[in-house]
Amino acid sequence: MADRHWFGTDGVRGVANERLSPELALKLASGAAQVLSAGSPQRPIALIGKDTRQSGDMLESALAAGFAAMGWDVALLGVVPTPAVAWLTRQRGAQLGAMISASHNPAPDNGIKFFDHTGHKLSDAIEAAIEATMDQIPPRQTGAGVGRIQTLSQAACTPYLAHLQQTDLISLSSLRIAVDLAHGAMVDLAPALFEALGVQAHYLHREPDGMNINQACGSTHLEALQAYVQTHQLDLGVAFDGDGDRCLAVGPQGQLIDGDQMLYLCRRYLPVLQREGTVVATVMSNLGLEQALKALDCQLLRTAVGDRYVLEAMQAGQHALGGEQSGHLIFAPYQSTGDGLLSALQLMNAVARSGKTLTELLSDMPQYPQLLKNVVVSAHWQQHWPEHIGLQAAAQAANARLADQGRLLLRASGTEPKLRVMAEGADAQMVTAVVNELCALIAAEMT
Repeated sequence: MADRHWFGTDGVRGVANERLSPELALKLASGAAQVLSAGSPQRPIALIGKDTRQSGDMLESALAAGFAAMGWDVALLGVVPTPAVAWLTRQRGAQLGAMISASHNPAPDNGIKFFDHTGHKLSDAIEAAIEATMDQIPPRQTGAGVGRIQTLSQAACTPYLAHLQQTDLISLSSLRIAVDLAHGAMVDLAPALFEALGVQAHYLHREPDGMNINQACGSTHLEALQAYVQTHQLDLGVAFDGDGDRCLAVGPQGQLIDGDQMLYLCRRYLPVLQREGTVVATVMSNLGLEQALKALDCQLLRTAVGDRYVLEAMQAGQHALGGEQSGHLIFAPYQSTGDGLLSALQLMNAVARSGKTLTELLSDMPQYPQLLKNVVVSAHWQQHWPEHIGLQAAAQAANARLADQGRLLLRASGTEPKLRVMAEGADAQMVTAVVNELCALIAAEMT
């Protein structure tokens, strides 16, 4: 992997005005402009969106100033979800898209992620090149060479909403749903789309104040949505995260519907996906998904954790559907990145096409008991854990116990000095025992 200090797996993140300062945002814009100007139009365009965090205005101004100083024109989209920025970057012919958001993180955090002119996240190599360039004194423009900054109206998102309505949908007007907007980037576009489609929608957490994004709501806090769906006897509920690139759902009895189940239902019931021989997911996806897909003559291809790795595998194999258990789903025929609104639509589309209730549909895919625990380890063992002979022997024995009715996964955290131990299988007690035994060994010998 290319050497990067500021960029993580999903852009640059940090507490706004501490690690993620306006000065850093200015440098990121300057570095991105220098790296991406080669081969770009004489006056390239940067498209900038943001979620509802209070610090978004500050970082938006800094990013815009950085691009304009480098001779780029800037178009400000205002509050829009991340996937809208990705899609509109390509649709409007912009050289780069930038989204200001920290996704599901709390309001004091913020982040910046970039998309190239095709609407895809930047590669590790390009992010490393931006870091290598951003501290250099840039060749800034003067006079007429300075870029212009334009604030776009909400109508700029109309083509994106129109595109989502043309994704092979049947009528969704019979569905009664609840929508948790997380006080985030979906507060305007999701209601506009559902209204246009005639969906009977009830909205929760629709009043952003700059600090309440993701606060006891959204895809990481489903309790309020679950209660609302059951109380009002609705067909389903959908929940977005703060920047709208992921979606989870709940059934009429409050059941959690995770990304694995959504992948299965979409593969089974959506005509555009029914001939797909492969679905891409991560090593964390439930064994039940693998078995349910196998019954459809479809294999599950697993990648490392992270939607960028899912997308890389989809592109390499020209696969149409992929995603993560956490609700990042990618529908390649329609979008270049995870899109919570598209995912919600396609889940509703699958339910409507099936002619069944969501409760009935969920019985078609087994969910194996799955347990994940984290154990703090030394920096040495975080890097060299595969060399620990005792751990490898214990893992081999655990796999033998789980046999073909389960699996074990050991991996190091990419951001903390921890090892993650995950097991799943038909026997919940055995799964718990396996995880606890391995965690005890790690805690005793690798801290």
